[in-house]
Amino acid sequence: MDEGNQEYGHPTMRGVTGGYPRSMYRCCGYTDEELRRPLIGVVTAFFEAHPGSRALMEQVAAVKAGIWMGGGTPVEFHTVAVCDAIAQGPGMNYSLPSRELVAAEIEIMTGAHPFDGLVFLSCCDKSAPGMLMGAVRVGLPSIFLPPGPMMPRREEDRVLVVSDIKEAMGELKAGRISPAEFDHIERTSCASLGVCSVMGTGMTVACLEEVLGLTLPGASTLPAVDSRRPALAKETGRMAVTLVRERRKPSQFLTPAALDNAIKFLLAVGGSSNGVLHLTALAYELGMDLALQHFDNLSRQTPCLARFKPTGNLTPVDLDEAGGVRAVLKELSPHLDLSAPWVSGKTLGEELKDTGVKRRDVIRPLQDPLMPEGGLAVLTGSLAPRGSIVKQSAVNPKMLVHRGPARVCNCEEEVRELMLSGRVRAGDVLVIRYEGPKGGPGMREMSIPAALLVGMGLGDSVAMVTDGRYSGATRGPCIGHVSPEAAEGGPIALVQEGDSISIDIPRRRLELEVAPAELEQRRGAWQNPKPVKTSGFLGMYARQVSSADQGAVILRER
Repeated sequence: MDEGNQEYGHPTMRGVTGGYPRSMYRCCGYTDEELRRPLIGVVTAFFEAHPGSRALMEQVAAVKAGIWMGGGTPVEFHTVAVCDAIAQGPGMNYSLPSRELVAAEIEIMTGAHPFDGLVFLSCCDKSAPGMLMGAVRVGLPSIFLPPGPMMPRREEDRVLVVSDIKEAMGELKAGRISPAEFDHIERTSCASLGVCSVMGTGMTVACLEEVLGLTLPGASTLPAVDSRRPALAKETGRMAVTLVRERRKPSQFLTPAALDNAIKFLLAVGGSSNGVLHLTALAYELGMDLALQHFDNLSRQTPCLARFKPTGNLTPVDLDEAGGVRAVLKELSPHLDLSAPWVSGKTLGEELKDTGVKRRDVIRPLQDPLMPEGGLAVLTGSLAPRGSIVKQSAVNPKMLVHRGPARVCNCEEEVRELMLSGRVRAGDVLVIRYEGPKGGPGMREMSIPAALLVGMGLGDSVAMVTDGRYSGATRGPCIGHVSPEAAEGGPIALVQEGDSISIDIPRRRLELEVAPAELEQRRGAWQNPKPVKTSGFLGMYARQVSSADQGAVILRER
């Protein structure tokens, strides 16, 4: 075999010195013909106990079949896949940091082994943005295949999805539902494998992968259990080989204009506030600056056209029936850069040419939106000088403007205990601090406290403010990502019980109503608590992670 004449293949696989790696591949059953083809890494986030991840099992096999059909050779490897629903409490410390680990795993595996291209089968929450960051970092031709959403559980008078479990906890505690009803919700709300059937972080980032042009059309919203998925997976595998032959890399798709398109989609569908963290982190990998204020500027210009569970009764499956991501983009098209390229070989404008909205109850017309502004807003002020994020499309109109006394908690466990003990009063502003990227460490999501707030009937009278973050499946007056965080000495560290806090979402203000002289006096007496973690991966993460307004990334020299 003349190894020097291979048209494709990594240089380390060629010639006499390539005999060493070739022998390893042959030991695992690869033939000479397979080793002459482009080697396509199939990167999968598989985990047996994770519904979004478990859904990848059959899809991986179909992707590999598609790669063979296209003339390539698939080589599968796995990354970390944290399930945020399982990783509650102390486990949540590891969720956001796992994004950095996923990106590093991809860098290490592709740096150490010969691949010509990659297919990413992303999962939920931090798996998908970690893979996006990794794809940019290694720069190989790449295509993504999200697992698709769960099916919702449709009953006579309601639609059940996973976020209903969390709110049912508060309803049970408040005596609004019976233990039997809680048990029913727990057992039935996850109706199939797939990404949680809400516009949470998993679904939001899956949709953003499609908006950025890195998936085949419809890949993000087609349900995980739909019979059309295996064919889609095969075509994804085939397209990976085409991308290698045409030498098209992620940097050709991930332009500033494409990122703006993604932000506008995020705002138009009331996507997860975590989408801000992940797009900012992606921009950092690309060497671009993406300030929080840019998100808010676009939010002022981009109407909210759709709203999904837990706000309302619609789910991502309804979005798919309405035409999916492309239908939203079609309606938004006057606001978008239609020259952005997609892996399909078409521009965004060409992809949208024959697309339309199939269900107007799901996607509103541009001229008749649900809200004139986007679903997310950036608040600044004396409590958040560098910004904070609120999902304004999920806030009761009564709570868009609110002033109340601070109830101060230094961790998630404290606020849970405060709420479950019945000591929260209407009008309060719950402050949860030392939960930021450094302080947590890992910027835990206040998923359960936020759901308890709504479930206990307090979502229209009590606000919540944190330097941590919230689940994409959160609704209510919940303001997160407060920067600087408490562990950096931000103003949130100086709040005392009973201080007046003012929230004005329309004016984008978050104020601690304490005199500057008093705050300076408190600052002089403030002592940073001892770090929760000083060793292991979390200890390293806490020492190197940036602030939330910078995407909570591991900083490096540029």
